[in-house]
Amino acid sequence: MPDERDNPGVIAPPPLVFGVPLILSLLANRKTRLPFLPSGLTRPLGWPLVVLGASLGIWFFITMKQVDTPVDPRRPVSRIATNGPFAYTRNPAYLAMTMIFAGTASIKNSLPSILLLPAILAVMNRGVIEREERYLERKFGEEYRRYKKSVRRWI
Repeated sequence: MPDERDNPGVIAPPPLVFGVPLILSLLANRKTRLPFLPSGLTRPLGWPLVVLGASLGIWFFITMKQVDTPVDPRRPVSRIATNGPFAYTRNPAYLAMTMIFAGTASIKNSLPSILLLPAILAVMNRGVIEREERYLERKFGEEYRRYKKSVRRWI
């Protein structure tokens, strides 16, 4: 029986996939104090990542509002966003969250946080992005396949 739900069936809201591990790893770092950067690099590396990630996230929200499609990946999509940040990456919100996560880990110099990031990206890839892509192909067919061929998943 084909999948008939009108949403991608993501495993969890992406802010939770990023946020919960970040909070837990920062708490763990308070106990262990395991740095991964020289202290002079933490802020010069971290703050630009946080600011750029937040800016990209704002651009994503503005674009989604303009296209009039929901931000929540658990809701049905009305149309494919291909303008704004979507002209450069198919996943601007997830790229923004990755940048904010990495920037925060850098500012806090948290080795537990930065070590978790590859696992979080793997969960995002399998549990969110691949499901969204299957859903969008199912819903929009050739229109989404053309977009997918012309714009990279990340950057």
